[in-house]
Amino acid sequence: MPLVSMRQLLDEAAKGGYGVGAFNVNNMEQIQAIMAAATATNSPVIIQASRGARQYSQDNYLYHLILAAAELNPTIPIAMHQDHGNSFETCKSAIELGFTSVMMDGSLKADGKTPTEFEENIEVTRRVVEFAHERGVTVEGEIGVLGGIEDGHGAGGSGLDHVTDPDQAVEFAERTGVDALAIAIGTSHGAYKFSKKPDGSVLKMNLLIEIHNRLPRTHLVMHGSSSVPKDLQDIVNQYGGHLKETWGVPVEEIQLGIKHGVRKINVDTDNRLAMTGAIRKVLWETPEKFDPRDYNGAARAAMQKVVAARMTEFGQAGHAGDYAPKTIAEMREGYANGTLETRPSLAAH
Repeated sequence: MPLVSMRQLLDEAAKGGYGVGAFNVNNMEQIQAIMAAATATNSPVIIQASRGARQYSQDNYLYHLILAAAELNPTIPIAMHQDHGNSFETCKSAIELGFTSVMMDGSLKADGKTPTEFEENIEVTRRVVEFAHERGVTVEGEIGVLGGIEDGHGAGGSGLDHVTDPDQAVEFAERTGVDALAIAIGTSHGAYKFSKKPDGSVLKMNLLIEIHNRLPRTHLVMHGSSSVPKDLQDIVNQYGGHLKETWGVPVEEIQLGIKHGVRKINVDTDNRLAMTGAIRKVLWETPEKFDPRDYNGAARAAMQKVVAARMTEFGQAGHAGDYAPKTIAEMREGYANGTLETRPSLAAH
């Protein structure tokens, strides 16, 4: 099966009332772990790469590894997504490489750190939407700013510093025509999201529900949604790590979001913790080992376990064969004739 449009995956998820995990990758083992989990659970999947991942892996290596995943797993719908594109040029280069979906994170300037003005975000996102939709490619935008920093991207600070304004979210969706919208509801990038189990004072699920009620046709995205389980933290620390106690986004809160329009859930930190813990354990318990296959194989298996659990918890398990994939040419036609329109004033007609 060729790489497919993320928009189709999210549309089908909306029909089925489930969410789709979007898992970040940097190397072969991570891609293999995701695909093993997807095959085991019969799940559609979004594989995403940040700008840092593209630089680390080099575009052609990364692209062809994901193509290999599609070739080796022909029954699994796979969308290839650019995570946190920082400029029109970054998104354009991803589209030209063969990504089937891009995120234009216009909530921050091109430095990936400085919050933008609302009009600036609209302008750059609208420009990416026009370019991408002419080519059948999905676009995710962001309104509001997440806390924390990960992979060199983020404004830092608390997740409550720049939460999404519902009025601006509606206007943003109307003026840009994005397929999916990432919103800031108190979450943060990285492992250190909350100092205690989050409640409504720091994780604004009521805000998410309000935005969904006002934008029922725009797929919502939860960034910074690793759950940072204590058992994964404990394994890292047991074998020489020094992670301080932290809390992530509870799975039950993500499931509540899925009931209210969240169709894409970004997960990265949990997989990093799983892999790091597995590598530390191998090297700690068997210090005589030096073959990378020993510890990379353990890391891959640990990540596969986490990804499979998230696929089941998000509800995407069992849905890989529900629909025939549309070609990118078909998606391009749908954007051109208006059948894929998401802007509130037009989508209702």
